[in-house]
Amino acid sequence: MEEKSLDQRLAALESRLARLETLLERSAVDMNAAKTGIQQWVTEYVSLRLQQLVPETCEHAPDDTVTHGPVLPGTRIRCTEEVLHRLGRIPIPFVRQMVTQKVAETARAEKIVTVDVPFFERAATF
Repeated sequence: MEEKSLDQRLAALESRLARLETLLERSAVDMNAAKTGIQQWVTEYVSLRLQQLVPETCEHAPDDTVTHGPVLPGTRIRCTEEVLHRLGRIPIPFVRQMVTQKVAETARAEKIVTVDVPFFERAATF
């Protein structure tokens, strides 16, 4: 190749690179500003969603189903301390849970307000 054409090609290439660098500098995004903007948007969005889910003032009607005293574990069915003591004496956890569920289902079906020992003994038999 001739040296003259090589110099011309090299000059043309350098000119193109200079134009490309200029275009890149013009379109360069400030990454810190973009990151800050995204963080602000996410913070506002999450704050809005949380306010929708858990309003600052949350008023509920009084819950008449609140029970006072001991209840069968995992339920809202009232029971006596002696029933809890008897449940606690069942050594195998899954068996204790099965007995509790059976007694709770029977109490709901028979509309029993408080489970006492005689009802527990009757309902806990399979």
